[in-house]
Amino acid sequence: MAGLGATATTPAAADDPAYPFRDPRLSVDQRVDDLLSRLTLDEKISLLHQYQSAIPRLGIQSFRTGTEALHGVAWLGKTTVFPQAVGLASTWDPALIKKVGSAVGDETRGFQQERPAGWGLNVWAPVANPLRDPRWGRNEEGYSEDPYLTGSMATAYGTGLTGGDPDHLKTAPTIKHFLANNNEIRRDRTSSDLRPRVLKEYEEQAFKPAIEADAVTGVMTSYNLVNGRPATVTPLLDDTVRGWTDQELLNVTDAWAPGNLVNSQKYYDTQAEADAAALKAGIDSFTGDDANSAPTTTAVKDALSTGLLEESDVDEAAGHILNIRVRLGEFDPDGGPYGKIDKSVVNSPAHQKLAREAAADAMVLLKNDNRAGKALPLKASDTKKVAVVGPLADTLYTDWYSGTLPYEVTPKDGIANKLGSSGDVTSSEAVDRIALKNTETGKYVTAGSDADGEPLKESATTASVDTQFDAFDWGQGVLTLRSAANGKYIGYNWSNFVNDQAQPGGWFVQQQFKLEKQDDGTYLLRYAGYETEESWWSNPTYLGPTGEDGTLGLVAKENAAHYTKDVVRSGVDEAVAAVKGKDTAVVVVGSMPAINGRETRDRTDMGLADSQEALVKAVKAANPNTVVVVENSYPTTLGDLQKEIPALLWTTHAGQETGNALADVLFGDVNPAGRLTQTWYRSETDLPSILEYDNIKYDRTYQYFKGDPLYAFGYGLSYTTFAYGQVRPVSGGYEVAVTNTGKRAGDEVVQLYTHQRVSRDKQPLKQLKAFQRVSLKPGETKTVKLKVGALDLAHWDVTRSKWVVETGTYDVLVGASAEDIRTRTSVKVKGETIPARDLTKTTRAENFDDYEGIRLVDESKARGTSVGATGPGAWLKFADAQLGAGAAEFTARVAGTVPGTVEIRLGSPAGTLVGTAKTPDTGSTYTYETVTGNLSAAAKGRQDVYLVLSEGLRLATFSLR
Repeated sequence: MAGLGATATTPAAADDPAYPFRDPRLSVDQRVDDLLSRLTLDEKISLLHQYQSAIPRLGIQSFRTGTEALHGVAWLGKTTVFPQAVGLASTWDPALIKKVGSAVGDETRGFQQERPAGWGLNVWAPVANPLRDPRWGRNEEGYSEDPYLTGSMATAYGTGLTGGDPDHLKTAPTIKHFLANNNEIRRDRTSSDLRPRVLKEYEEQAFKPAIEADAVTGVMTSYNLVNGRPATVTPLLDDTVRGWTDQELLNVTDAWAPGNLVNSQKYYDTQAEADAAALKAGIDSFTGDDANSAPTTTAVKDALSTGLLEESDVDEAAGHILNIRVRLGEFDPDGGPYGKIDKSVVNSPAHQKLAREAAADAMVLLKNDNRAGKALPLKASDTKKVAVVGPLADTLYTDWYSGTLPYEVTPKDGIANKLGSSGDVTSSEAVDRIALKNTETGKYVTAGSDADGEPLKESATTASVDTQFDAFDWGQGVLTLRSAANGKYIGYNWSNFVNDQAQPGGWFVQQQFKLEKQDDGTYLLRYAGYETEESWWSNPTYLGPTGEDGTLGLVAKENAAHYTKDVVRSGVDEAVAAVKGKDTAVVVVGSMPAINGRETRDRTDMGLADSQEALVKAVKAANPNTVVVVENSYPTTLGDLQKEIPALLWTTHAGQETGNALADVLFGDVNPAGRLTQTWYRSETDLPSILEYDNIKYDRTYQYFKGDPLYAFGYGLSYTTFAYGQVRPVSGGYEVAVTNTGKRAGDEVVQLYTHQRVSRDKQPLKQLKAFQRVSLKPGETKTVKLKVGALDLAHWDVTRSKWVVETGTYDVLVGASAEDIRTRTSVKVKGETIPARDLTKTTRAENFDDYEGIRLVDESKARGTSVGATGPGAWLKFADAQLGAGAAEFTARVAGTVPGTVEIRLGSPAGTLVGTAKTPDTGSTYTYETVTGNLSAAAKGRQDVYLVLSEGLRLATFSLR
């Protein structure tokens, strides 16, 4: 979430040549050093907040971090809206994504002449959190469950945003959210446990490529904790991330996260301590308190006065900020190479065309049973009468980080455009129109008929259009109610319920309701805005008349009105009538992005709404020529639909050109080549808790999942077919001939996976290492080269804390998805053999091979990871340890507030006990003491060593000597 507000950069006038920082002929470092030397301490401190004040005496404009630019410029008005990020990645086309990023960068620059509130050239995109769990509320913001694909897409999008020259930036992208942020539930209080292999092999690999390529200019830290330490103060910022590039980075906090350190996380006692820790960890800019920078500057000054910070700490962060501002051309006489871009680029015809191309290329054909010639693609010549039905048939929804649609081409519109005057396109939203009558008073809930609506009242005594509402069912009982009187949705305004909303939205999404059926057949109307789930909400949630005029307000359940639900019009019946006798029925179902998973709200149900499934089945029964379009932002468990329906197509919420792009695909003007970037599971039972981050232990993502997916990672169909030749090694990688064996031109996404047959460590079943989207005419063959090097086969060796390529045989698998492998070979690699563990050396406890009953915790508030036992019998496994002729003593650094023990066992957690070390109450979980224990003569040879920890114990390091 970003703060809103005004001010940003504009080109500065070159009226004072005495200032070297305004001279583009000098190096960036020289210019930064000069400017930094001219600033007072207070001025330097003022740069550390999201809203940086102007410095008039030097002619420096104000500057703001944080323009949202995830899939278009957001929150600034009408701009080109591209498909959601997960949709962009579904193109598997980095070249196209780079074009999209470039267009978004141009449109960001397009506002620079007028600088509206909320604008700046530091943009907050891309999102590189790998999508390890499809229930994450912000799934729409990421790219893929695979870190390599995520890194490729983030690099492409970021390169487009920057313009490709790190010294002359079009915009300054900030990649987010670092690190391990994949749950919204208690997101500022939950800790993501990252054992070293998951950290190095998975999480970091999604962020590293874009930073290495200078495609982004900094990271935003996430709200969550990582291994017990808030990500806002993670030492990885300086220790790791800055080492991935030679360029300076501007690292920012997420909105209000600095305050979380003191408040919800209670990690520091004062804001001065918190801000000092963040600066020392590698944060440069604090996002908090909206446009009010005083709390930040005051905290930093307090930290300086008490010795928590030195002026050099401020200089370092301010220098990073000024480095980016110089590279943006802010201090160049002409504003730099992008200084003259104006608003004419916003929603330009070229960008509209690109939006349509991206939306079409992102669509994934999931099923196409065209054996009878009735499925896809549709033929415009014999498909004249089309019914487009469903809750998303004639509307487009935007998400939290979307721009405002400059125009809307809905699915119905797109199909109508495609068929032209010769077509007959009808539509139905297929939602029930209802009226609610108070059983006690006999009065109907009534809305206002003017454009701005009126507070809902129980006033009408007879049914009329003013008493009717279209009830959109989004699943799990959640409804949105659109007034038939004026076409606006009912929303809560902290006082009344008014029909004045164009579509559901806002931070708390105050347009949500539930109709709760009672034993007597009546219904209670319950308000279900997201704020009702917050800890501070104390108001009742049921609706009833609260005044003499019948105005509806919130009342206790016992005082709630009991309503009859009169169905004025059945949505299913209307849809069935619409599709009967038509050449084709297109059913568009899916999600409302503000409701079915979004920031602060994880999904708890991965299926379509029951009412949507029922709609599809009814339409299919009425017209066998049914095509289903699933329009949402994440993998979906489709139940029996994927078996019963002839054709299934998936798209994200794809922006202003959704309808035209959909029609392009349905009618074959575009041959679908989108591919899934996540595994589609059959059931929630295929997944562990959303809070479990250990992909390796819990078999997460296609890399480790051993079950049968509904649709595999990388899956997607085409209107043509492709044949693969034999993959063979060439210099720098592999090549394979791919032939279009069908009658249509089309794109194939060639995917190369590897698998290590034998390893000391648990290895992925498959791991994506290269891919290429290739266009082929009918009958055409192209040789596709896929770059893979020996170092790409490395994994993190926890015994020595280093990357290692093991000697052995590696399978090379090439095909159309992770499950559809068409050709394979193997390669013998001469690398290393990981030696037996040497536990005589001090070993970090976090470098275990397996575990049970433990959490990873912060060794100190500044750095380091320990292992904490969450219950009795917690254990750690250290496999293949060489104890030699015998180890005599166990030594460990431990902390805890209750006495306990560490048992040393061989072979299993219940194996031979060779020693016990007693652990004291150290007085604090951050106070470590060294303990020892004697080992028996059995502690010798090559063994799997297990450490069994008593509850509450923290173990940082140990050795057996």
